[in-house]
Amino acid sequence: MARRVVRLWGGCGWQTGGVSETELVRLKPRRIRVVCWSAAVALVVVFALVATSLSGPTGDGYGSFQRGDQIAMIGLGIFGALGFLLFTRPRVEADGRGIRVRNVISSYELPWEVVRGVRFDRGAPWASLELHDDDLLPMVALQAADKELAVDGVRALRRLHEAHLTRLAERAAGA
Repeated sequence: MARRVVRLWGGCGWQTGGVSETELVRLKPRRIRVVCWSAAVALVVVFALVATSLSGPTGDGYGSFQRGDQIAMIGLGIFGALGFLLFTRPRVEADGRGIRVRNVISSYELPWEVVRGVRFDRGAPWASLELHDDDLLPMVALQAADKELAVDGVRALRRLHEAHLTRLAERAAGA
């Protein structure tokens, strides 16, 4: 069975139409990715420039900067850049069976049965899943900074959730 993939990141927009059981929705944040990659590159460049300027005595003559100090400064810049790039990790992927949420550190895979609704409260920094046990699971991939792209993503997830609820109701009525 072929799968229709709807991607909501970069310059792509939302594709309208019915929701099938084989539809796959993939969501990534846009603005934070651009900011983090730019900051990571800038950080490595700054630390490399600082490393090249480290030479000679440390001030009052008790020590001097060596090649190892320069390499260490570049290494610190790379580790800092990797820290920035952790914030590009968030993703959401959903289909007719469930939803997979990957945040900065944690990941979750949930069937639609445990999801009560998809929320994007006014003033919230990102969307969240409201679960039947009254927990809220943040979805950092759907950020308010992405404006209309995030709203389209929430609408797509709500359509998939509604389609699942409709299938459950049809099964219950047929049984």
